[in-house]
Amino acid sequence: MSTPPTGDILFEHAACALLVTAADGVILRANGTACTWLGYTAEELVGKLRMQDLLPVGARLFYHTHCQPILQVQGSVAEIQVDLRNRRQERLPMLINISRREHEGGTVDHWALFKASDRRAYERELLAARKAAEAALDARRSAEAELQKLNAQLSAADRRKDEFLATLSHELRNPLAPMRSALDVLKLKFGRGTDERLLQAFDRQLRHLTRLVDDLMEVSRITQGRMQLRSAPVELSALVQGAAHDLVATMEAARHTLRLAIAEPPVIVDGDATRLAQVVINLLTNAAKYTPDGGTIELRLSCEDGRAEIAVRDNGIGLPASALATVFDMFSQLEPALERSKGGLGIGLALVRGIVELHGGSVHADSAGPGLGSTFTLRLPLAQGSMCVPAPATPLSAEAVPAQVRVLVVDDNEDAAETLAMTLELHGCDVRTAATAARALEMLPGFAPAVALLDIGLPDMNGYELARRVRQLPSGAAMTLIATTGWGQQKDRERAFAAGFDRHLTKPIDFDLLRSYLPA
Repeated sequence: MSTPPTGDILFEHAACALLVTAADGVILRANGTACTWLGYTAEELVGKLRMQDLLPVGARLFYHTHCQPILQVQGSVAEIQVDLRNRRQERLPMLINISRREHEGGTVDHWALFKASDRRAYERELLAARKAAEAALDARRSAEAELQKLNAQLSAADRRKDEFLATLSHELRNPLAPMRSALDVLKLKFGRGTDERLLQAFDRQLRHLTRLVDDLMEVSRITQGRMQLRSAPVELSALVQGAAHDLVATMEAARHTLRLAIAEPPVIVDGDATRLAQVVINLLTNAAKYTPDGGTIELRLSCEDGRAEIAVRDNGIGLPASALATVFDMFSQLEPALERSKGGLGIGLALVRGIVELHGGSVHADSAGPGLGSTFTLRLPLAQGSMCVPAPATPLSAEAVPAQVRVLVVDDNEDAAETLAMTLELHGCDVRTAATAARALEMLPGFAPAVALLDIGLPDMNGYELARRVRQLPSGAAMTLIATTGWGQQKDRERAFAAGFDRHLTKPIDFDLLRSYLPA
């Protein structure tokens, strides 16, 4: 049987006795230390003797009854003290370690023998090593316990953050709602005057504040993977055109030139229209923010290889190469972002990436460097069977709301109710208001509205229960019920639909969206 490959120098000059034996105990190799301690030459040991020949009767019996079974099961025996007999038949107390290994030639055992006289020093080292290992294990357990504690604290802090953001968003939306409606009324009454700059500034800032509130709500959804899409076929040409129209006032205020190159409809993708519009608006807002006044911004929608591509290009402050990999990270900020005067919250692009990836798409940023502008490009898979033609799109005009649609507005915030009612009346609706659920239930039989806008946080009954009661009325089944609330999380929408609402709008109410929900 051939000797297994072993480092000859290390093997031969080891401070302990080393032997290699076959499974039946025949010695295959012995180092110089083993030969010296046992009083044999290597030639006298190798192939001539078995390890059992070196063991007294008691040790031989112990080897057969204990060591051999353990070697067969575990493959090793450690720290066993036995006596060996040298050539002069003197007993040599030894501490042995045996490991069994499989080699091409068969099974072999590796023996390491220490003199018992060296055992105390060996045991001291072993004890010290054990204590060090135990100390390291204790330190690790302590660190793991501390880490678990910190994780629990972070999880609790994260939950509190989400609760705070949801509450903050709700509290901000309540005053925003009457402000939005009041502005719509002012625009309808005085928007055709000689100087519209005051109303335009009010409109721009109110829209900006509303988007900031919306972005705050999305943070916890994105970071915790809780954002859910309400997917349906979405026509991107109209969506992109509409997003551009929403930013007209912002572009004009900064004297930017906005150029559009939009493929002819239909460009259909499967997705959430509200989320995708948010993506385009965020990209355009970002371009306007980081482009000095009087800049040029291009918005392009095209198709290639079964994908829709939306690109927003500007000639603004650009991006350094180091920022291209991190610009989509949460709370990422450019330094200096026009001396941080327009730095924002640092969450807009993170939301863009999160929403696009939920749609199975991708987004990336390109820039030739600082001062050389930026391009943000997102790609979405086209719906099956969809094709598009790269040609300029025709802006779509909003349809007027039919006159005399009866609408009941139920809200305990008097300003919110009255301003929304005024806006609806200016668009030809017949509107009544109620501050409580009880008053609304009294008015329903005589007024018979086609649409009811119900606030959720009413003083006497929440809007969910009111919706359920309305649905039980003879005329309630055909009525369009719209929840109007500051609570805008997915669970709030789901609860509203479960209660019988047809639509869910978060405050401040987007009147153009509300108009689209009114019956023809």
